[in-house]
Amino acid sequence: MAFEPRGDDTLASEGIPSRTARFAGELHHVTGARLAAEEFLDEVARHSRPAAPENWDDILLVVTELAANAVQYAPGPFELRMRRTFDGVHVTLSDTSTTRPAPRPFRPSRGGGGIGWHLIHTLCDQVSVVVNDHGKDVHVFLPW
Repeated sequence: MAFEPRGDDTLASEGIPSRTARFAGELHHVTGARLAAEEFLDEVARHSRPAAPENWDDILLVVTELAANAVQYAPGPFELRMRRTFDGVHVTLSDTSTTRPAPRPFRPSRGGGGIGWHLIHTLCDQVSVVVNDHGKDVHVFLPW
């Protein structure tokens, strides 16, 4: 039996569930991931409003960037997990690539791109990548 930290027990007793959504990894699933995140945030907001209005938008932007990176750089399906933490939101995106994300230079003359990983690091309190035999999990923590 797994032990849950006290903060999670309190949040669970308030009826704030975590969410998991799975996607096949096609381009239109980036929008699906964003919509799943928005539904989750709607439910979280019924229990506690974000400390700042931009926190909501930052979470949606980070989810969109993570999903877009999974579609672009990892073949196959990806999974989005979100849960409320004591002071924020923990987002995990799992994909099938064992390659760690790396910053790329921004090159507007070549159509843009290259700012997503920088943006994720700027908006998140913590970012970590855990590689396993089946791919990787990107964990981010954002304020709520």
